[in-house]
Amino acid sequence: MNELPQQLVNGLLLGSMYGLIAIGYTMVYGIVQLINFAHGEIFMTGAFGALTVWLWLPGGTTMWIALPLMIIGAVIVAVAIAVGAERFAYRPLRNAPRLAPLITAIGLSLALQQAVWAWYPEAKSARTFPQIEGGPFEIGSVTIQTGDIFLVVAAPLSMAVLAYFVMKTRTGRGMQATAQDPDTAKLMGVNTDRIIVIAFALGAAFAAVGAVAYGLKYGEINFRMGFILGLKAFTAAVLGGIGNIYGAMIGGVVLGVAETLATAYIADIPGMDQFGSQSWADVWAFVLLILVLLFRPQGLLGERVADRA
Repeated sequence: MNELPQQLVNGLLLGSMYGLIAIGYTMVYGIVQLINFAHGEIFMTGAFGALTVWLWLPGGTTMWIALPLMIIGAVIVAVAIAVGAERFAYRPLRNAPRLAPLITAIGLSLALQQAVWAWYPEAKSARTFPQIEGGPFEIGSVTIQTGDIFLVVAAPLSMAVLAYFVMKTRTGRGMQATAQDPDTAKLMGVNTDRIIVIAFALGAAFAAVGAVAYGLKYGEINFRMGFILGLKAFTAAVLGGIGNIYGAMIGGVVLGVAETLATAYIADIPGMDQFGSQSWADVWAFVLLILVLLFRPQGLLGERVADRA
């Protein structure tokens, strides 16, 4: 029990990262009802975009100067790929059966993995990600690593910016209208194609921020990192209620806390020590998803997807 505050903080940090990635899943699904399984790879390309900026900077550049530039680089790369995917891979299939864009998303995911591997042949093994100097920091019985400070600031700030954008801006209201009824929104003068592009771009930008947070937290990245992170982020989106932006972040936090606590404490149960290892963390994440879907199929906060039948 003495470790409980530390484990809760670890879970909140991990869940915040899941939530940042899950926002992209839930925004795109809420508007075009597409599960963009390439979103995990967009997250991964954001991490390599940040690394590329770091490698291009002059030697001796401090992280306090480099970090804003790395975030910008990550966002530019991720948004460019997401917008390109929407325009050339998904838009031509918008009126096709739902299986077609789903297969396309899986193919795009594999293509992005191979493209990054070709650009960074050494990415087959983990690439070292630059770290912020200093720390760790003690707050009572809780220790926060230096790499986690970025996530502590970025996650709530990102959610505040997104909430303001969706609720207070004209484009945000257009996104809500398109999610509720795209045909009526188009008749009312909303450019639905533009709204869809913005949804892809926003989701990619938040994934890029999450990618930088991942690199700072774990100190390394690789070209396969997007697969399992993407699955967990999709799980978080479903847990919170697919199509629900706030539910995506809450689902991510719930998933992160549950995964951390399960890994930390299940091993202490007699006869369960083999189920508490880090390798079982992914299993417990999907066990939680199954339980939620059994007892509350609409997710924790409920779906926000209009019935377009």
